[in-house]
Amino acid sequence: MSLLNIMLKPLLYKLHVSLVGVLFCFLYNAVHAQTLDESSRQIESIESAVMLGNSIAEAPVLAPLRSDTYALTQLAQGDSYKLLGIDNTQQLEFTVRRDQLITDAELELVFTPSPALLPRLSHLRVYLNEEMMGVIHIEAADTGQQVRKTIKLDPRMMITFNRIRLEFVGHYTEICEDLAHSSLWLDISKKTQIRINQQALAITNDLSFFPEPFFDAGDMQAQELPFVFAGAPSNQQMQAGTILSSYFGTQAQWRDISFPVHYSTLPEQHAIVFATNVQRPEFLKDYPQVSGPVVDLISLPDNPYYKMLLVLGRDDDDLITAASALAIGNPLFRGQSVSINEVQSITPRQPYDAPNWVSTERPVFFSELVSYPGQLEVSGLIPRPIALNLNLPPDLFIWRNSGIPTSVIYRYTPPSKTDDSRLNLSINDNFIHSYSLRPSDEQGLLTKIRLPLRNNERASVNQGLLIPALKVGDNNQIRFDFSFASTLASAQRDTCQTNLPVDVRAAIDENSVIDFSGFRHYLAMPNLYAFAGSAFPFSRMADLSETVVVVPSAPSAKQARLVLEVMSKMGAQIGYPALKIRIMDDWSAASQMDADLLLIGSLPQAIKERSDAHLLLHNTQTRLRQARVVGGSSDQKNSHLLQANQTEREPQSSVDVQSLAPMAAIIGLQSELYPQRSIVGLLASSDEDFNLLTHALNNPGLRENIKGSVALIRESGVSYHSAGTVYYVGELPWWEWLWYHLSERPLLLAAIAFFVVLILSVMLWHTLRLLARRRLEYDA
Repeated sequence: MSLLNIMLKPLLYKLHVSLVGVLFCFLYNAVHAQTLDESSRQIESIESAVMLGNSIAEAPVLAPLRSDTYALTQLAQGDSYKLLGIDNTQQLEFTVRRDQLITDAELELVFTPSPALLPRLSHLRVYLNEEMMGVIHIEAADTGQQVRKTIKLDPRMMITFNRIRLEFVGHYTEICEDLAHSSLWLDISKKTQIRINQQALAITNDLSFFPEPFFDAGDMQAQELPFVFAGAPSNQQMQAGTILSSYFGTQAQWRDISFPVHYSTLPEQHAIVFATNVQRPEFLKDYPQVSGPVVDLISLPDNPYYKMLLVLGRDDDDLITAASALAIGNPLFRGQSVSINEVQSITPRQPYDAPNWVSTERPVFFSELVSYPGQLEVSGLIPRPIALNLNLPPDLFIWRNSGIPTSVIYRYTPPSKTDDSRLNLSINDNFIHSYSLRPSDEQGLLTKIRLPLRNNERASVNQGLLIPALKVGDNNQIRFDFSFASTLASAQRDTCQTNLPVDVRAAIDENSVIDFSGFRHYLAMPNLYAFAGSAFPFSRMADLSETVVVVPSAPSAKQARLVLEVMSKMGAQIGYPALKIRIMDDWSAASQMDADLLLIGSLPQAIKERSDAHLLLHNTQTRLRQARVVGGSSDQKNSHLLQANQTEREPQSSVDVQSLAPMAAIIGLQSELYPQRSIVGLLASSDEDFNLLTHALNNPGLRENIKGSVALIRESGVSYHSAGTVYYVGELPWWEWLWYHLSERPLLLAAIAFFVVLILSVMLWHTLRLLARRRLEYDA
């Protein structure tokens, strides 16, 4: 038994060890499996979180929505919106941006129908792009009352340019009706409006559409285009910005556009960004470096509906090259990115060749003055006026001119008999002359017209007896009104006749000519009206090659915005970008240059010490030296005869005040080194002052009052003053210069004439005595 125990003991020990090992493995596997299961669940949780984060990050951005309301005055031309029996249509025109999808639109029509209309027969048809949108019936309760109706407009029928046609069908009797009867009318109220709801489209990054989407000519609202710099721009960066802002001004023309400036922050909208390899906004720090001037078009990082135009370069000079290429070479641009190899000016600009000015070097055809096809043609019994707009250089010397020679060729459907059909000629809404339209002719020729021309000069005529005329330095309009007096039908009950209206047409031939050649350039300065209305004297060179803009060192965002918007306005007035403009921040160096100077900010100490600096604007302090006559009718917009009132311009008083309220000013001076050069100062101190200045320059009503030599801008408006010595820019032959400057000083002219006659008489007397003495000596 003991032997058996001895033999079994090792076996039992091994079995025990084996069981312990199996138990240990079982427990280890169980624990390891639980750990793996928990780890697996953690990984699955992390993956789920990552997938959820990705799904959140990739969630589509909602398209921005926009709602616009356009009033009748924005939609239709003229100021009379009455529909008649023989003039029964009214066009309402509007445009939309190409990067917007119209989701809903409606016309809210407010009108008053004649109380004489027959309700069962009279109605108003509404068309959108020649598709009928609806018919408004004239009810018995509506006649003689103001009616408000809403018509839904089908968005599927809308394109970039849209035209709504209102067609009035009116009847006042069931028999023997006369379309020209005075009771057939329907008056459309100025309360009429169109409401359009739009949704932004995610457009592709293609530079071939530039300047869209940054500027869209179809946008009828004021447009805003931010310019983004890494920090306060250098002079070269500012120059690149002004080249682009002036280009956008040429595209905007009469439309409102502004340029807010941001430093290293990206607004949530379309924007222009300037960056070099060394100086970049924070949000572009990881963008690839460039090896030359480059223009890229990309979407905003978190919004595909808004675009960034990246103007890139190795240095600031590359930015100028890229901006110049955008301004004049963008027809070559396509795709998402363009590298610029070279921008070269082949033919330099000449003085007074601004595209928006009528040429004064040669006769100009009317075809050069049209803005759209068909502008010189009209149709209908009461056709619309044919109007041509033309701008003249503000320094055109028109003293004692005999008018502008003009040759007008016109065609028309001849009336059936001699009647009162006429062609009326007007200038700036003032009637000039009327010409008969004879039934025997189909074409007329006015070869002896000499359109009057004047310059608003104060001393020329009594203001109550002004003859309508073209004005230099203004936007002028020549208008031709064809008036047909044909008989439509008989309204007598016993002899009732119905005649269809004749398809009457008329046109001014595009080969008609107006000739401003032969006029010299000579203007009295300072003249802030010429600056505000025509950007003169800077606009003398269309590319601003003789202009230097003096800006503060490290300009603030408000100061930079003012520079950009002033250059944009100049681009709109001139019609050409400021490719050759120079930006400096050193007044002492700029004042030595043979150029016209535009000063931004505050007056340098050297100007403050000048005797003709009649305004001091520094922080809260303002000092003004006033002349005998302040503002009023004595200071006209374009006076060429200011020298006659030099005594009235001498400073008579000085006022020095201090106030915390905002105030800005514009001042005009003559360059001390170059008598033919001018200085225009846009003066402001605080951001509020710069806001005032920017608003005044962008507001047409306020800009009209910027005149004289000093214009003060306050919250209440603009007041102007004329003080100091008059100087002249331009040239005249010596005899014309002498006669012109003596014309307003009759006593001096009489004295000079007396002494000239006396001297000539003495010389002639001595000559005759000498001849007589020689004859006597010869006879002897």
